[in-house]
Order: sequence, then structure tokens, then C-alpha cells
Amino acid sequence: MSQSKARPAYSCTECGWTTAKWVGRCGECQAWGSVVEQAAPKSRVQAGPVTTPARPIGLIPAEDSLARPSGVPELDRVLGGGLVPGAAILLAGEPGVGKSTLLLEVASKTAEARHRTLYITGEESASQVRMRADRTHAIHDELYLAAETDLGAVLGHVEAVRPTLLVIDSVQTISAADVDGVPGGVSQVKEVAAALIRMAKVRNITVVLVGHVTKDGSIAGPRVLEHLVDVVLAFEGDRNSRLRMVRAAKNRFGPVDEVGCFDLSSEGIVAISDPTGLFLDRQHGQIPGTCVSVTMEGRRPLLAEVQALVTVTAAERPRRTTSGVESSRVAMVLAVLQQHARLGTNSHDVFVSTVGGAKLTGPANDAAIALAIASAHVGRPLGREVVAIGELGLSGELRRVRDLPQRLAEAARLGFKAALVPAADPADAGTSTVVDGMRVLHVGHITDALRAVDLLDRDNAPVRGPYAVSSY
Repeated sequence: MSQSKARPAYSCTECGWTTAKWVGRCGECQAWGSVVEQAAPKSRVQAGPVTTPARPIGLIPAEDSLARPSGVPELDRVLGGGLVPGAAILLAGEPGVGKSTLLLEVASKTAEARHRTLYITGEESASQVRMRADRTHAIHDELYLAAETDLGAVLGHVEAVRPTLLVIDSVQTISAADVDGVPGGVSQVKEVAAALIRMAKVRNITVVLVGHVTKDGSIAGPRVLEHLVDVVLAFEGDRNSRLRMVRAAKNRFGPVDEVGCFDLSSEGIVAISDPTGLFLDRQHGQIPGTCVSVTMEGRRPLLAEVQALVTVTAAERPRRTTSGVESSRVAMVLAVLQQHARLGTNSHDVFVSTVGGAKLTGPANDAAIALAIASAHVGRPLGREVVAIGELGLSGELRRVRDLPQRLAEAARLGFKAALVPAADPADAGTSTVVDGMRVLHVGHITDALRAVDLLDRDNAPVRGPYAVSSY
């Protein structure tokens, strides 16, 4: 019998998905033009010598992989304790968000702890990085700097310096001479990252790779890059705000629900252990249309202020403008207020925004958004010492949210006197408790919450104030 001819195989260069025939679009990651033919294997792989013999897992020492503090507490919080020897960390973010400044700070703090650090820059010259280091006071004898774009030269620097921490800024600028493609291409990034990660595991060096992002916010290069590294960090920030946040999208050594907060200025980047003050405006007096909510960023509760403006318009289609909150949730809140509280906004423009560039994406902020809109509509202020927490249902009920004790404790710590929260049981609606000196009122419906802050009367009619935009 004649041996059947082996059929060619095709794989996706983005995610590694394989198929027996060529297709124009990957069936896994939906990328176009990424499916290429695999080279046929020349021979079968035979058993060879092992690097180290296998041992019982109980005899493997774990001390060599204990996390070492990076000197930046907020980054250690996200990493799960610090920098793990032999770990590969990928830090991705938009251009100009502060990735290089953060890693230069980490490199400086590591050098101050007498751990030799090597910083490889492929995007700037060595003198440009030196100027930034002078501005941020990141000069240390144990911090070595080199400007290279060739993988062989980078490995040569590692051989000469023998660092504990290696920073590559960025992985898209490094190229391997024996690999086809331009720097930043799929094949180049894959080979460069694989070589650096192999070196990190063999020499027990912590490697931090800076990665670019595409216009849709995803990490540029092959998707296999995220699978190769141990930790994937996303560096986020708004150009109009000094606040920067680091989130872990993947972490083999710690949690993935922690968030680190930083303040980026001309003098460098500083960790913020208590960023709540950036999202609150307590300088002004009591004005209508403001309410404070407590959101969760990872495991950290943060207080953020919601502001609303409701104005009469003659346009057939009133405007609905939002900043920092989801427009779909604002539209739902407006519908619930009109249906259950008789707060019609069909002839009004509604603007809802947050203070300090905060982004409120969870449903736990529905109560604060509803109270801010109602306060702006009737022209009566809520007071500066009230917080509102809860998810708003379509029938007007307020639903419980997660981490409510942590949210209330944070509000009490910052001096708030009252809080409106959903009732855990219908029998508890209308009752109040005291948490750390703060009065907590349990409500079951949005009309109960509006009556509690004197925005509705007993007949569910709006109570107008001196700043009301209209009357029925």
C-alpha cells in the first residue's frame, strides 16, 4: 500500500490556531490575513540529554522565587508582593501615558536596594533617558543604561552586566538578525520575546518588557506574546488628568483584581495610596445636581462625585451627554425616574459627568446618578455629607451590590455622615443603622431614596427648590 501524502497544515500567527486548509480569517481570534502555511517537519524529534534531572516537587527549593519589593508600593500591590526572580512582565499602554517614567522609577528603586539593574532603550537615545533620570532623580551607580535595537547586543549586555532586573523599552523595537521581518512584526516580536524569556528563566533575572498597543487598545504583536509572559499589566490614564492606573490582566504570582494608582507630573511619577481626593470636590458649597458614590477599583474602594445638569431645550431631540459614566445606564436611569418618580426629561437636555476624570462603569453607581439627576431637575441640593450606593432595576427597586461593608467603611473614614444603600430584605426597608459613626439608611425603591433626601413628597411628586429648571 502506498503511503498517503501528508496534507499541509496552516496556523494563525496571532493566536496559534491551526486548520487543515487555508482561510482568510482566523477562526479563533477573527484576525484577517494571519493564517499561513506551516513548514513540514523534516524529521521526528528524538530523546536527548536533559538540562536538569527531574526531582520530587517537595525537594524543589522555593526560596529562589520569592518576590522582591520593587520600591514602588502601588506596583507591588498589583504584582502580588513585588518582582519575582525569573519572571517575565509585559507592561502595555498608550503612547505618552508614562510607561517609561514608571519603569525608570522602578529601575532606580531597585538599584537603590543594591540590586544591579540594566535598562535597555530602543526608542530613545541614552542621553535622552539620562535627561529624564535627572529630572526624576533616578541616578544611581547600580543602574546601567544602554541604547540597543539588536537582540544579540542586548544579550551581550546581559552577559557583561549580569543584572538582577532587566527593562526592555520596548520589545517592538528589538530585532533578531536571523529572523525575517521588520522590527515590531509578528515573527520578530515572537522570537525576541521568546529569547528574552528563556534567558530570564535560565539566569533567574526579572525581565520587564514594554509593549505598544493598537488603536483599539489591545497589545500590538502576536497574541502568543501574552501567553509567553508571566504577568500582563495595563497602564491606563487620561491625557487630561494626572491620574494613572496599573491593572493586571494576567498574573501567575498574585491577584488580577488589584489596581495601582499613580500621580504623573513633570517631576516624575508618584504612587498614591489614597486617591479618593482626586475624585471629590468639597471646596464648593451645597449645590443641586451632585451626589457621591463609592466605586470599587479592584479591591480598593474609591469615592467619586457625580454631577448632573438638566436644562430646558426647544430641540425635538434633547441632548444626552455623558463623561465618565456609561450613556446606556444614564438613559435607563432617566427612564426609571420618569416612570416611577414623575421626573420627565423629554423636553430637557441632560448632562452627566464625574469629577477628576473618574470612570464609573459598574451598576453600583446607579443610585448616585439617579439622585444627582433628580437633584439637578428639582433644584434642591442633597448635601455634601451624603453618599448613595446601589443598582437600579427597571421597576425602580434598589438592588444590593458587592463589597458593601468596604464601601461604607471608606465613606465613614472620609467623614461622610449619611449613606443610602439598598435594603437586604424587604422588611428592612426604611430602617437605619450606624456604621463607624455614619447613619446608613436602608431603602428598597428609588422613590424611597428620593423622599429620604427631600426630593419627593409623600404623593411621589417632585419637591421643587429655588434652582428648579421647570415646573409641571
